[in-house]
Amino acid sequence: QVQLVESGGGLAQPGGSLRLSCAASGFAFSSSRMSWARQAPGKVLEWVCGITADGADTYYADFVKDRFAISRDNAKSTLYLQMNDLKPEDTALYFCGDGLSLAAAHWGQGTQVTVSS
Repeated sequence: QVQLVESGGGLAQPGGSLRLSCAASGFAFSSSRMSWARQAPGKVLEWVCGITADGADTYYADFVKDRFAISRDNAKSTLYLQMNDLKPEDTALYFCGDGLSLAAAHWGQGTQVTVSS
């Protein structure tokens, strides 16, 4: 079955960086568009960024553009999210999904990112 396992979350200071990973299995990862989304406490799930199957094209929500970078390694069936210049408002549970929007068919369990001094 489809499995998406996020890791790499933790506590970061404002202005700091974190790199999230998403290990995928049970489906054709190299043929799948992928996304990251996040959910802050008390808020709805919001789409963060997406990437095409070959990694050639990436898409970002305005609130993370120029700070976050999505990438993938199809040989390792792994999706990444490099997060730089973190802000307290980036605090959320981050999920990876198999699709280019919130309509992705599957989402992982999430990894917590907390930005605080």
